[in-house]
Amino acid sequence: MHATVVRLATAALLGALVAGCTAYSSRQTTTDELSAILAGPQRTDTERARDRYRHPKETLLFFGIRPEMRVLEVWPPPGYYTAILAPLLRERGKYYAGVWPAQPDNKYLTRVLEEYQGRLAAGPQYYDRVSVVAFAFDANQGVPPGSLDMIVTFRNIHNWMARNEAPAAFAAMYRALKPGGILGVVEHRGNPALPQDPLAKSGYVNEDYAIKLIEAQGFRLVAKSEINANPKDTKDYEQGVWTLPPTYRLGGKDHDKYEAIGESDRFTLKFVKPNK
Repeated sequence: MHATVVRLATAALLGALVAGCTAYSSRQTTTDELSAILAGPQRTDTERARDRYRHPKETLLFFGIRPEMRVLEVWPPPGYYTAILAPLLRERGKYYAGVWPAQPDNKYLTRVLEEYQGRLAAGPQYYDRVSVVAFAFDANQGVPPGSLDMIVTFRNIHNWMARNEAPAAFAAMYRALKPGGILGVVEHRGNPALPQDPLAKSGYVNEDYAIKLIEAQGFRLVAKSEINANPKDTKDYEQGVWTLPPTYRLGGKDHDKYEAIGESDRFTLKFVKPNK
C-alpha cells in the first residue's frame, strides 16, 4: 500500500477511535451527573419511590440527553422531571418548562401552575435558570422556531387526544426543534388487540397509533425501548389508567391489588426531526 494511503487510513482510524472515546466519555459524564442529581435533596421522597416505575436515568440516556442541550419539557408540573432536568442543564444548557397558556377560569390549572411556580421559587440553587414558557400549539409557542435540541413529554398524549389537540401538539414540537433535534415520548401503552379510542378516555394509547400520529407531523421514529414496560398492567380497569398508582382513583377499593401491579405499562419512543 502506498505510504500516503497508509497514513490517511491510519489517521481515519485514529479519528474514529477518538470520536468513539469522546462519545463514550460524554455519555459516562452525563450518566454520572444524572446519578448525583437523582440522589439530590431537590427531589421528594414520593418522586424517589416512583423511580422504579419511571426509570428516569435510563429513559433520559435512551433519548440521548446531554448537559449542554437546550431542552423543553411539555407540561412538566408537578415537576418530577424538572427536578432532574433543571439541575442537569443549569450550567451548560437550558431547560424550558412548556406549560399551557394561562386560563384564569380554570381553577385546577391555575392551582397546579401556582404550585409548580412555588416549587421553582423555593429552590433557586436548582431552578433559578428555568424558563417557564407558554407552549401553545399554534405559531405563538413561547420558543423560537428551530431553536431546541430536544423536546420530551411524559404521559401527555391521552390528554391532547381528549381535547382533539394531539396533531397540533406534535406539529408545534416539530416547529420548535432544530433539524436533527430529538423528540422523546413516554405514554401509557394501550392493548393493541383493541381499537384506539380517538379520545383516549381510558388514558391508554396504542403504540402503533402514537407512532403514526407523530410521524404524520414530519418526525421519523429512530428507536423504541422497553425501559418503562410493565407486563403486570392488564389495562382493563374500571377507572382506566387512573385506577393504578399514583392516582388510585378507586380509593381504598382493591388498593393492595393495584399497588402490586404498580404504575402503568408504558412505551418509550425516540423520534428525530429530519435534516432537510
